[in-house]
Amino acid sequence: MALPFARVVFLCRWGAKRWGIATAEARRGITFKLEEKTAHNSLALFRDDTGVKYGLVGLEPTKLAVNAERFLEWAVVLADTAVTSGRHYWEVTVQRSQQFRIGVADVDVSRDSCIGADDRSWVFTYAQRKWHTMSANEKAPIEGIGQPEKVGPLLEYEAHRLSLVDVSRLALVHTLQTDFRGPVVPAFALWDGELLTHLGLEVPEGL
Repeated sequence: MALPFARVVFLCRWGAKRWGIATAEARRGITFKLEEKTAHNSLALFRDDTGVKYGLVGLEPTKLAVNAERFLEWAVVLADTAVTSGRHYWEVTVQRSQQFRIGVADVDVSRDSCIGADDRSWVFTYAQRKWHTMSANEKAPIEGIGQPEKVGPLLEYEAHRLSLVDVSRLALVHTLQTDFRGPVVPAFALWDGELLTHLGLEVPEGL
């Protein structure tokens, strides 16, 4: 769902100083907040920046701070904590949404495209009551999971894997092989309803 926008020139660089880093040594699970500076103007953050909701109109672009980190064409928001190693798990409650994407992306993923549309992001997408994996604009169907209420991404950095977990059964539904080349951050796209993240979770036993 592209919106008219003024294209910006990317003059800044992203590095470890810009993002928090989640390490393999952390005793608790990954924690992060959604980064308002990256959020498209149709998205509003809530619950101390751990949830995101879609608004048909959203904020007027002229009222937003101009920066090269914001998605201006697609309804995307990134988290503020980068992952460079380890296994990390978080959960997402889906409320009144029929079209969304959840996954991870390079910290410097292009702000001109949607997550899943390039080879620097890896997502699970839900639309028209069907699940797919998506990266580099290539989709593959996922079976064995229906209408979502809560799902759990499982990121295994060294193994280059991103999995989708059915929280109701604590079972792996699908694993997407990735090609990480640097730090990645949790990433979300939303076209209706809202998503709420649950953080600080250890990887469930058996996964």
